[in-house]
Amino acid sequence: MKSLNFLIVMDDIKTINYKKDTSLAMAWAIKDKNHSLHYCQINDLWLKNGELIIDSQPLMVFKDPKHFYELGEKQSIKATDFDVILMRKDPPFDMKFLYALYLLDFAKRAGVLVVNDPMSVKECNEKLFATQFPHLMTPTTVSQKQSHIREFIKTHGDVIVKPLDGMGGMGIFRLTFDSPNIGATLEVLTQNETLPIMAQKFIPEIKDGDKRILIVGGKVVDYCLARIPATGETRGNLAAGGTGVAMALSDRERALANEVAPKLVEKGLYFVGLDVIGGYITEINVTSPTCVREIDEQCGTSIAVEFIEFIETKFD
Repeated sequence: MKSLNFLIVMDDIKTINYKKDTSLAMAWAIKDKNHSLHYCQINDLWLKNGELIIDSQPLMVFKDPKHFYELGEKQSIKATDFDVILMRKDPPFDMKFLYALYLLDFAKRAGVLVVNDPMSVKECNEKLFATQFPHLMTPTTVSQKQSHIREFIKTHGDVIVKPLDGMGGMGIFRLTFDSPNIGATLEVLTQNETLPIMAQKFIPEIKDGDKRILIVGGKVVDYCLARIPATGETRGNLAAGGTGVAMALSDRERALANEVAPKLVEKGLYFVGLDVIGGYITEINVTSPTCVREIDEQCGTSIAVEFIEFIETKFD
């Protein structure tokens, strides 16, 4: 296998969590496979006469929490000088994120392998994309109108409402038919009926964890990370205080992941995280999925290495 030239687009490397960061695991895997690696942030992407240029820095990574990276001198490099660009910028999916995807599409059209595919990331909102598989979801509605959401709450009695652009459990509320603050909650989330939100029938199995299932190059990883809510919480997100416990997939979880996987490969979405509660998909994460480090640590897997090995197959 020839040495490939990788670029990783991510948040400020100084701010990442050494113990948990999935992008760092990918960088280690790139190094271990003897490929070269550069680093940049989204504000380092720019166009010159229709060509994408990147103000990037050579990146060396180490498995030392006190000294886990070194950056070389920043230089302006044509995107086409890279073989692979990994888009690992964390949400929120705001206009800065969107513009970065538009710019990265210039690299894709010039023949660079961009993972995940920037236009597919743009098209596949992590909550709305899941609704393309309604038979794999709990009852779900999306609307900006209170009347529709109130009717949904009345029908199902116990629901979760959340913004379409949230992350880390932010803005998620549990409402029942007799909740005293339905109106105020919906006013805030829909911004007075100007912004659609998602409502889903509550899944009691959240007590057993909001499970992150990773799909790498269309292959379902054998283990998931169950993010179990803290006492008194309905959110399992690690950012909301949940505890991550790795475990083998159930037959149901494997079946639904295998059903979704071909669609992901078709769209060039090669590193994806399904969020599953009680055997139902709740979200399909395509921006910057995490949980690799926790699964690897608890199960002895090497998910990031498998990911880089999949990318290598694109250059055989």
